[in-house]
Amino acid sequence: MSLMRSMLFVPATQPAMMAKAARSAADAVCLDLEDAVAPALKADARGEAVRALRELDFGGRLRIVRVNAMDTPWAARDLLAVLDGAGGHVDALMVPKASGARDVHFVDTLLTQCEAGAERPVRVGIIAQVESAAGFVHVNAIAAASSRLTTLVFGAGDYAASMRMPLANIGMRDEFDAAVPGDRWHAVMHAIVAAARAHGLSCWDGPYANYTDSAGLKEACRLARAMGFDGKQCIHPAQLAVTNTVFSPSEAEVARARAVVATWEAAQQGGQGAAGVNGVMIDAVNVRMARTILAAHDAITMRGS
Repeated sequence: MSLMRSMLFVPATQPAMMAKAARSAADAVCLDLEDAVAPALKADARGEAVRALRELDFGGRLRIVRVNAMDTPWAARDLLAVLDGAGGHVDALMVPKASGARDVHFVDTLLTQCEAGAERPVRVGIIAQVESAAGFVHVNAIAAASSRLTTLVFGAGDYAASMRMPLANIGMRDEFDAAVPGDRWHAVMHAIVAAARAHGLSCWDGPYANYTDSAGLKEACRLARAMGFDGKQCIHPAQLAVTNTVFSPSEAEVARARAVVATWEAAQQGGQGAAGVNGVMIDAVNVRMARTILAAHDAITMRGS
């Protein structure tokens, strides 16, 4: 089981920040060519990203580059620069504002062509950000668009802009949340998780803008985990500890999971199809959930964090 609780964004124009991110507590590091880079610096950022990928030791962290959206004049140049310069040193490309399957198809085709011409091709994955009305409507087609696709990501800021939903700060609750019964983000978040699971993908929640508000970040992480997300994007190293903790099984969860599996296995040996733990019935569904928790715990233990 891969360990993807936290993904740290870093502007590709900042070599010192990229070097720090490569040594951070993040499970994945994303060198950003999109929102964090001004138009006049796009070309320079590509070169810095390639240099970082080739020269820095990222350890076991997933190495990601977020390219510009497919409807911009920079996307194709981003893809070619990264693949030609650091094709063997990048694990995945993040596609922002994916509006439909064709965005993923375009990146897949370009990756396939570049890998076909490489001496020692390394298969690069695709991560798609769902952050628009079109992305929401077509999320299932996006999830099914390529065998390279590994992850769907919710982008609350651009999604709110696309939907004309008032939003003061990305990922943070405000007075407009209080005006809506229930959770105004539930539909899109649930759709992303469902599409991801239906196609065997992982899914991440978007970032929380206030990197000094640990309590607010913890609440946002707890909500995302409760909805089924595997992890969360971060914009500052200070957010990594909280994010990793919330998306890791607690000691109590691990203990209960072990008890469920042990009780179930004993019941199976006795010819029973169900059993009980502390007065609560368990069956095969509980065991599948318990083993997922134990697999996550084992992955964290192996990494040592």
